[in-house]
Amino acid sequence: MTLPAPGIIWASLPTPALLIDGADRVAEVNPAAELFLNLSARALKGQSLFERLAISAPLEEVFARVRANRAALFVNDVDVTTGERAPVQCNLQAAPLGEDPQMVLFLITPREIADRLGRASMVRSAARSAIGMAEMLAHEIKNPLAGIAGAAQLLAMGLSGEDRELTDLIVDETRRIVKLLEQVEQFGDVRPPDRRAVNIHDVLDRARKSAQVGFGAGMKIVEDYDPSLPPTLGDADQLTQVFLNLLKNATEAAQGSGKIGGTIRIRTFYDHALRLRGADGRGQPVPLQVEIIDDGPGIPPDLAGAIFEPFVSGRENGTGLGLALVSKIISEHDGWISVESVPGRTVFRISLPVAPRSQKE
Repeated sequence: MTLPAPGIIWASLPTPALLIDGADRVAEVNPAAELFLNLSARALKGQSLFERLAISAPLEEVFARVRANRAALFVNDVDVTTGERAPVQCNLQAAPLGEDPQMVLFLITPREIADRLGRASMVRSAARSAIGMAEMLAHEIKNPLAGIAGAAQLLAMGLSGEDRELTDLIVDETRRIVKLLEQVEQFGDVRPPDRRAVNIHDVLDRARKSAQVGFGAGMKIVEDYDPSLPPTLGDADQLTQVFLNLLKNATEAAQGSGKIGGTIRIRTFYDHALRLRGADGRGQPVPLQVEIIDDGPGIPPDLAGAIFEPFVSGRENGTGLGLALVSKIISEHDGWISVESVPGRTVFRISLPVAPRSQKE
């Protein structure tokens, strides 16, 4: 395995990081630190750290101990500011760097990000464990459920009135559980995408037509397409599944708000500026944009940050696997999905790369 160059690793670090020399001057600064401090590398390099930043901690002593002991130190719950904006509470880490006894690696992690990453990591870990257990049990549970449903249907043939209603309830509930187990199996068994040049509008039309003859029959679906979009590189079947899930979500959101019908707008456009940073630190363009916009009640604020995590759902009987599956598929297409939601307007945006010329041909 070939390791990436140190410069690429430094540039792709998501945590603000600075290299501090023996005189406590900034020797290097990564892009994440430039963004966090709102200062360019040119403005920071060669400057005393303490002249550029106000930090509520005795950093001179921290750096001295790191250099003397050749060991890392952590300082939590510290206010950091450049003096041009309100202080941000952060966790700090200082560590010796390589063979130079004076050079210190200085990491700044805003507490909000640290807390969010911790929560997200716990959620993902719990979700993976739950899905793994559910996959193991799904097949074993589905077989006896089929037997229960069959027995209930046989009993119903000789019953009437309230007794018949009870057997119907048994059949309905067993079918609902089987459907949930099938969703769990589907989430765990998504095959790698068979990626080819795909016209995104063909995929959207396929999903729209399927929705309008089924779950979205009462909805008004408006198309706002940019016909000049080039093909994307994707699996047409998996992308159809993504858009069907989003259209179904939008339909259920409108119906759940108590009104009859609703409007879903499908919009496509090109955004030259949008790029995803890859593992090599370089930005990969994802210019093809698809938005699914509904006029439902919106996503509850306490769920918005975790809506793509497994088993997180805003509906009473939702499984929380639909959007997690959507996110998984889009990620495997080297794309990005995001959501913006306020009461009366929710926008799911998917960003995808353009198919290479060789694939188009």
